[in-house]
Amino acid sequence: MRSTLDRFFEISRRGSTLSAEIRGGLATFFTMAYILAVNPNILGHGDASGHYLTGQLVPKVAGGASVPLTAETAKIAASTALVALATTLLMGIVGRVPIALAAGLGVNAIVAFQLAPRMSWPAAMGIVVIQGVGITVLVLTGVRRMIFDAVPAALKHAITCGIGLFIAFIGFVDAGFAQRTPNPGGPPVQLGPTGNLLGWPVVVFVIGLLAIGILMARRVKGAILIGIIATTVVAMIINKAADVPAAAWGGAIPAWPKKVVAAPDFGLLGHFSIGGAFHQVGVITVIVFAFTIMLSDFFDAMGTMHGVSEQAGILDEHDQVPRADAVLLVDSVASFGGGLAASSSATCYIESAAGVGEGAKTGFASVVTALCFGLALFVTPLVGVIPSQATAPALVIVGLMMMSQVRHISFDDFAIALPAFLTMVVMPFTYSITDGIGAGFVAYAVLQAASGKAREVKPLMWITAFVFLVYFAIEPVKSWLGVG
Repeated sequence: MRSTLDRFFEISRRGSTLSAEIRGGLATFFTMAYILAVNPNILGHGDASGHYLTGQLVPKVAGGASVPLTAETAKIAASTALVALATTLLMGIVGRVPIALAAGLGVNAIVAFQLAPRMSWPAAMGIVVIQGVGITVLVLTGVRRMIFDAVPAALKHAITCGIGLFIAFIGFVDAGFAQRTPNPGGPPVQLGPTGNLLGWPVVVFVIGLLAIGILMARRVKGAILIGIIATTVVAMIINKAADVPAAAWGGAIPAWPKKVVAAPDFGLLGHFSIGGAFHQVGVITVIVFAFTIMLSDFFDAMGTMHGVSEQAGILDEHDQVPRADAVLLVDSVASFGGGLAASSSATCYIESAAGVGEGAKTGFASVVTALCFGLALFVTPLVGVIPSQATAPALVIVGLMMMSQVRHISFDDFAIALPAFLTMVVMPFTYSITDGIGAGFVAYAVLQAASGKAREVKPLMWITAFVFLVYFAIEPVKSWLGVG
């Protein structure tokens, strides 16, 4: 049995072991399981017709404000877990890389706060399906692969480093270690809520970060996974002993749930409408919104695929992701699959790097992660006790590991150095992988042309840089077209 798995997933050939793949798959799941709680929260608001995603009418309170969805979050959580299960399993078996997928953060915010307020929820999910089909066409025609291949090596390394900085920043923010300042005239972020570290949840994060750091320094196998589980236990003890207010954790509360097992409710499957958006907001608006989501999906996934694969050490001799066509196809199917299930577009998760940090190098780790999501369908209350303060340290550690790729970038050539630098820093500064890639691509094209090296820029890089110019100017364009 093991030899069959080894041959199919090429575990030994890639320098991995079955135990490392299992640890990696578990670590990836624990670092991204938060989406089961976060996605229902983001999608849990009313649409233009005054209904929740579940179809329930939004109740009103004094002043006419919407009440956040509370009664039917289980439906969204079940749909989110099902999509993560199916798409991650496909990535493991078809793509055979250690990359997990789930509802994309950022895209779900666009759907919830830009699309839904202007149309019905089924119509908004219909746009998600439309853009996903568009990405799939680009994959099947080979265009997406050609764009991927046109990116110079220096920018690919910069994307990996940028993602490292980005997920480290996510870790600090999720843990409450770094927070937005309340004073509009002050710096955008600060240490803790007042410029100082306060509260037990932050203590849990610091304990977790140091614990994983010590385990990594001592080369303990399973360091990240052990750290996440141990930190969760510490958080549960502290939460019980210190009676920490629920709001202080900022999300999942580390307390043993009253109910561990619950049957999933798949009532949202098929809750979308392809023609609804065209009827409700018009063709031009649909095209603009679909283009915005598609661009974000397209390059977020591209950056994540290359960054995680590079960190895993599985890129081929041409600096390409193994089985790239299959990997891209699975991601494109996931992009519209999330719309079909009404959980928003699914995409590759940068948290997969946590599994790579545990030694994962093959698709078997993704199979393990997928099975965990399958289990989570029935034990969502148990998964929900892992606080972000327990998973955030893993993101910081993995961010450090991904930053090591900076050594492959030559900063002696300014025409390369500036685009690479912009790629790296714009990601965390704008909280967007797409924005970082776009800034780097545009700067690369301009500086290469100004340096007399325009012919060295591949045609698709010119086209992609132009597309990003349109992307950055999307709001003025929408205003000019009268669809803002």
